[in-house]
Amino acid sequence: MRSLFVILSILVVFTGCVKKNKVPTVQTLANASMHEVKVEEVIQTSAYTYLKVNENGTENWIAVNRQEAAVGETYYYEEALEMNNFQSKELNRTFETVYFVQGLSKEPIEAKTETPQEMKPVQPTLTMNEGISVAPAESGLSIAVLYADRDKYSGKKIKMKGQVVKVNDEVMGKNWIHIQDGTKDGENFDLTITTLDKAAVDEVVTFEGTITLKKDFGYGYFYELIMEDAKLVK
Repeated sequence: MRSLFVILSILVVFTGCVKKNKVPTVQTLANASMHEVKVEEVIQTSAYTYLKVNENGTENWIAVNRQEAAVGETYYYEEALEMNNFQSKELNRTFETVYFVQGLSKEPIEAKTETPQEMKPVQPTLTMNEGISVAPAESGLSIAVLYADRDKYSGKKIKMKGQVVKVNDEVMGKNWIHIQDGTKDGENFDLTITTLDKAAVDEVVTFEGTITLKKDFGYGYFYELIMEDAKLVK
């Protein structure tokens, strides 16, 4: 998810399935009211912090962008995406149920006045890496051209080549990869890609996938432009 959440997060083919009214569906937004939880166990991974928490006598697992946390601490959150049978490859573990939390607060959270329709798009926290300069793939586009002509490429499958600047693995059953090529259109210099393939930060890669505009994954994650279901081109 960008700093997450961008990913985001974000946010689709899931590693597990999501539950709504006890019936497996694609995804669902959990109870939007505030949750107060106490940490019983902490597991850190490269990108995420998994917390076993107790809420009114009920134990659950929640996951959030990697942060410091300690057993005994109390946190508050509102929105969470419920995932069933979620497999973390890094931990080599499957969680029967885990809630992906948009953010944790150490203080009670005031009720929001915005409706979901009024939610603002998640803004990227990435900065443009001035040292990156990658030419487009053969028959591909630069990031600047893609954003400048986004309407032309909406719904189209295209190739994009760039240097990986951020990776969030195993979010909503996919890997979320950010690439830059040194070009930009206005403030747009970074392309988010969802894929089942793997890539490492600083690696120069070429992906082929479908461009989607104004993609709303729910859970507060909105992308003006994203490449989905991409394949790594060897």
